[in-house]
Amino acid sequence: MKPSAETVKPGTKPLSRAERKAQLLAELEQQRIDILVDSEYLQHAASPLDQSWKSFRLPLYAVGGFAAFKMMRHPGGAMAAGRKALAGYMLFKKLKLLAKVAT
Repeated sequence: MKPSAETVKPGTKPLSRAERKAQLLAELEQQRIDILVDSEYLQHAASPLDQSWKSFRLPLYAVGGFAAFKMMRHPGGAMAAGRKALAGYMLFKKLKLLAKVAT
């Protein structure tokens, strides 16, 4: 990559290949450190959510298993419920669009 007019200030000579490589490696290392710090911050911020998820996980698995069992035994009811849910969502979306046009 050749230095452009924006990277080289007037009156200074362009960096050598080794200097440019060292500069890029230092920048890459700083980005890695920033990622590590941000990931630690994210884990700390999300820890309350993780703890509450652990308390709901077993009941949700049980309800999901029960629903899957019922759906395997009688798939028509789940299909009808899915169609009704989709129709309700589409109706809601259309009403929202109409309200937006009306105002």
